[in-house]
Order: sequence, then structure tokens, then C-alpha cells
Amino acid sequence: MRIWNKGWCTLLALTMLVLRPVAAAPAALKLEAIPVSPHVYYFHGQAGVAGAENQGFMSNAGFVVTNDGVLVFDTLGSPALGEAMLAAIARVTRQPVRRIIISHYHADHFYGLQAFKARGGAKVEVWAHENGKQYLASDLARERLAQRRVALAPWVNAQTRLVPADRWLHFAQGSEIAFEMGGLHLRLIDTSGAHSEGDIMLAVDEDHMLFAGDLFFTGRIPFVGDADSKVWLTALDHMLTLHPQVVVPGHGEMSRAPLDDIRLTQDYLLFLRDKMGAAVADMVPFEEAYAQTDWGRFAAYPAFEAANRLNAYDTYILMERESLQAK
Repeated sequence: MRIWNKGWCTLLALTMLVLRPVAAAPAALKLEAIPVSPHVYYFHGQAGVAGAENQGFMSNAGFVVTNDGVLVFDTLGSPALGEAMLAAIARVTRQPVRRIIISHYHADHFYGLQAFKARGGAKVEVWAHENGKQYLASDLARERLAQRRVALAPWVNAQTRLVPADRWLHFAQGSEIAFEMGGLHLRLIDTSGAHSEGDIMLAVDEDHMLFAGDLFFTGRIPFVGDADSKVWLTALDHMLTLHPQVVVPGHGEMSRAPLDDIRLTQDYLLFLRDKMGAAVADMVPFEEAYAQTDWGRFAAYPAFEAANRLNAYDTYILMERESLQAK
């Protein structure tokens, strides 16, 4: 009798497992390609920081349609988002993706590469700044991937990998690489050392437009990290000398008034340098300096709670370093 009871219980348990409803995985986002100019479209990421609710879609990417295929600028923050980009591009044009430019190797801008390479293989050539190679080989890159596998599961998972460029670009400091593709004239502009060690902007001359990457944010404060804000501010000044009529930033809505819209990024970086620089000069500890600073003019912007304290701390360390170098 005991054997029968044990077998019956096992059968009942298995039946309950089969009958138990299985939670469906959330549907992948469907992306909309937003027209920017005659040849250019972009994908506008949601405000805030990367998380399960936005599936990591919190940065911008875009593409240029030429007579010789599609040029993509950044691939968003997961292979699933890369697949969604490919689907959206196919709804706009039958031209294949031929080339991808990575603005910089931060997770929210290049994890989608995996989908593009899986689809196009060697026919899709990835270009990036040579300084990104060192980051890809670093512990920091591996730690970020591990963090994203938790924060963005199942969109970033054990199968997600870090994809290197096919062509690592060498720039003389502050220089440009000009090339032609499908009848359009394009320029890659070196701004390395500003937001990251390997920043690239892309200008589409015929359309008078610019992909600025994370040098330029609209409607939210930037993530500073270990950036050199002094170099960053110089790069923003250089961006304006290019006289773009429309700029697609790394985060936020595209700008058709870049001279005005750039002010948020400029003002925020200048404010950080002013307040943290004064604290360093007066030998005020960071915690005290941060608490004494009135952050009211920036507090309402998306990502403030997540980014501002770290931005301030990194700027404090930068100002200490600049102070020592000046002696």
C-alpha cells in the first residue's frame, strides 16, 4: 500500500507541474525608425537607466540608407534590441546592412552587435576606435556583462558575448576619417578621451546631420564616469564648429537646435567642475561638499538619482588630479 501511495503522490505531483501555468517571457520591444533627414533614421531610447522594464532600451542608435547598403551607428544594449533594429531597418529599406560604426564600447551602445553579425557575418563590417580594444579585454567589460546578465535577463544572458570590431580605427588626435558610401560623403570624427577612451562621431555631409554618441545628451543629465570633463567640453565646442543642422545624441530626442540643446550637457559639466573644484581647493571632503551643493536645477532630470552622485565623485577625483598636476 505504501508503494502505491508513493507512486500516486509522484504521479499527482508531476500532473500538477504539467498543469501549472508557465509565465510567458515578456514580448520583445518593437522599435520605430524615426526619420531624421533624407537618408537618416534613428531609434529613440527611453529615459532613465537600463532595467528589465525597458529591456535596456535607454540609448539611441541610427542608420543611414545609401545606394550601396545601410550604414548603422550603434546597435543598442542587447542582442534582442539588435534583432529589433534589423526588423525596423527592413521595414524602411531592402538595402542590406553593410557597415556598423560603434560610437564607443559602453554596454548600452554595442551589445546588439551580436545580432547583426549573426545575421550578416563577414558581409557586415564593424568599425570602432582602436582604444575600444583595450576596454573589451578588461575586467571592467566582463564585470559589466555579468551585471547586465542579471539586470537585463533574459534579454542579456549566458549566450550574450562581447563582439570586437573588424576594423580598429587609428586617428591622429582630434582628426577625421572621411569616406564615401553609396553616393554619400561621411566623416568619422575623433573625440576620444571625452566621454570614453574611444569616442567617435559620424557626420553625414549631404544631410548636414551628426550622430554625436554620448558626447551630447538631451533631456537628461549625462553619465560622466571616469570621463575627462575638460576634454569633453572642448569636444562639445568642436562639435558646434561642424555646424550640423540636426544632431542625434547618445541619449534623448534628436536636436534641430543643437546650439541651444547642447547647453544642458555643457552647464551640467561646468557645474560639476565648479562645485567639486572649489571643494578640492578648499580641502572640503567629498561627502561634505556633495551635501552642501544645491543640485536643484538638475534634480528633476531622468537618471539624476542613479548618476549624479557618482558623476560628482568622479569629478571630485578628476579635480584633485588636475590640482596636483598644476603644482
